[in-house]
Amino acid sequence: MGTELNKDSVARAYALWAPVYDLVFGEVFKHARRAAVTAAERTGGRILEVGVGTGISLPYYATANRLAGVDLSEPMLRKARARVHELGLRHVEGLAVMDAEQMAFPDDSFDVIVAQYVITTVPNPEATLDEFARVLKPGGEIVLITRVGADAGPRRLLERWFAPLTHQLGWRLRFPWARYERWAEMPHGMRLIERRPMPPFGHFSLVRFAKSARAVTQRNDFLEAHAIG
Repeated sequence: MGTELNKDSVARAYALWAPVYDLVFGEVFKHARRAAVTAAERTGGRILEVGVGTGISLPYYATANRLAGVDLSEPMLRKARARVHELGLRHVEGLAVMDAEQMAFPDDSFDVIVAQYVITTVPNPEATLDEFARVLKPGGEIVLITRVGADAGPRRLLERWFAPLTHQLGWRLRFPWARYERWAEMPHGMRLIERRPMPPFGHFSLVRFAKSARAVTQRNDFLEAHAIG
């Protein structure tokens, strides 16, 4: 389920994107980035940006929040660290190279997890979302800006034709909404609370999931029910 990409190829692709990422994608995705920050700040507190990249979103956050960022690409993070230093973003606690599927944070560490243009670039999207749920505090939110593949029509055909090329660039075009719905139904205490189309052309959406205050109990009950022996 979602094994077309691998971590090495994604890291190589984004190392190539690092020098020009802000120039190519800065204005194109500016509106969506600001929308993600606005959504995250409705909860606020300790916020983790997964796939923080060059740190292009970090200046948008109010200084009342505490920010951390992780990314698989060291070249992207070098640009993010330079941005934090140049702009004096003291509310950024740290930036680290980290695999989104296996993050070195304890359970229930953050009030909000933000991931912009990440889920369709990782090898195992559902495992990555599981990891987001793990490090999210009960009562917190996951905020995504993410591509949603077409269910039918000409765009679905185009996605199929261009899939081999976009994989080389580190992207996955064919990612149906049903995968998000199936993930939300899993016993991890998460529920979908918003899906809103974002520019350009509505190919991307702002998607929010909330973690139940009972999520830890639900997870433990599930593990006990499926224990071996």
